[in-house]
Amino acid sequence: MVTDEHIAKSLRTSNEEYRELEESHHRLDAELQQLLKHHVLTPQEEVLKKHIQKEKLGKKDRMAAIARDYRASLEQTTTAG
Repeated sequence: MVTDEHIAKSLRTSNEEYRELEESHHRLDAELQQLLKHHVLTPQEEVLKKHIQKEKLGKKDRMAAIARDYRASLEQTTTAG
């Protein structure tokens, strides 16, 4: 059985969109972690935090969709053979 990590590793090398999404997700995570170091956030920082969280989630969802499609194509190849 193909693991999620195997799929992610394959997609990192073969799918530019996945790779860019993952890199962007990591950058957003670092930005969010930096923001969260403040004990009290200003209203503008709260808005920024929510924006970053939504953007991260969108990228994570798209990565998951790409991984699902990749897994489905692997399964079709396996059952077709």
